[in-house]
Amino acid sequence: MQLVQVAQRAEDLDRAAAFYTILLQSEPTARFDPPGLLFFDLDGVRLLLDKEAPSAVLYLRVDNVHEALERLDGIATVVSPPHVIFTHDDDALGPAGHDEWQAFIKDSESNTVGLVAFQRP
Repeated sequence: MQLVQVAQRAEDLDRAAAFYTILLQSEPTARFDPPGLLFFDLDGVRLLLDKEAPSAVLYLRVDNVHEALERLDGIATVVSPPHVIFTHDDDALGPAGHDEWQAFIKDSESNTVGLVAFQRP
């Protein structure tokens, strides 16, 4: 089984498009307005931004949590600053021998988004 699509609430598609273009460092792949649907590609998984969708907590992998927050300075509210969650002893949940860094932000639509990076200690 493979994840195909994740939906996230977006009240304002233009505002959400601008925010996620900066966060994901890529342009939307499709927009259907009406009815008000905006898509991004997350390595083969569709991110659907939709006014009718419920809010979800997305965890997005980034190369470096601190750099991602710098890129979002002024357009995202930091809910939880970067911190190490744990170090992976094996490959069960992430690459062995790497610290898992996470930070949480509020996106342009007030949804919580987790930023996750794996870095060697």
